[in-house]
Amino acid sequence: MTTPYQQDVVAWANEQVAFLRAGRWAEIDVEHIAEEIEDVGKSEQRELVNRVAVLLAHLLKWQFQPERRGASGQITIRNQRRGIARRLERTPSLKAEWADPAWWEEVWDEATAQAAEPTGLSSFPEACPWTTTQILDPEWLP
Repeated sequence: MTTPYQQDVVAWANEQVAFLRAGRWAEIDVEHIAEEIEDVGKSEQRELVNRVAVLLAHLLKWQFQPERRGASGQITIRNQRRGIARRLERTPSLKAEWADPAWWEEVWDEATAQAAEPTGLSSFPEACPWTTTQILDPEWLP
């Protein structure tokens, strides 16, 4: 037997909102609401990882392929920096990720993979060589 949550998550969410607003506590699907709230946090974390990895990949390409520098790369770098700044402003708890070496390792691995694929380059530093101040500085390029 499938549950309303499994059949149509959007319809289920609307129903749960109506139950909450009406104070119909007995009808609330607590377990799935908890899962969805937890997923929101994970989604925010994934968004930050993705944006930082894309930014770092483009900074790597900028540094290691100077002959291919152009407006497109600069636009991507600028857009990712803006997106990261907005994400950190709207969700300040994500700043804790910046202090976690395991998080940086994951992001750096993703960034080097993204940079290696289109460039054919493979000899990148083992760890991110730039400070977070440099990475987020709108004027800085390696």
